[in-house]
Amino acid sequence: MKTSYRDIPAYLTKDGSEIRELMHPAIQGNRQQSLAEAILQPGQQTQLHRHLRSEELYHVTRGAGVMTLADETLAIEVGDTVLIPPATPHCVTAIGEEPLHLLCCCSPAYRHDDTELL
Repeated sequence: MKTSYRDIPAYLTKDGSEIRELMHPAIQGNRQQSLAEAILQPGQQTQLHRHLRSEELYHVTRGAGVMTLADETLAIEVGDTVLIPPATPHCVTAIGEEPLHLLCCCSPAYRHDDTELL
């Protein structure tokens, strides 16, 4: 299975980020995880939220930001990867002058009904 970025429409998630589902079971039929790109504009912050079942990995591919992860505040930049365990409150803010691009891997795959806004 192969997907092409140019063929994937973006949508807004519950937390306010622009998302492109690069690979998702509901679309491509993979089973255990999903891979998406999230884009936040400079100064934009996602809403504090958690996923009750999904473990997430965020990998920064462009830009810089500040990640709130439970009681921690982390500076993130290109090349950084952050583990977000299930049920952990988190949000991210894009800082600097360019958009923040994150690859987001969720296992099990991302589901809107697994997202709880805090």
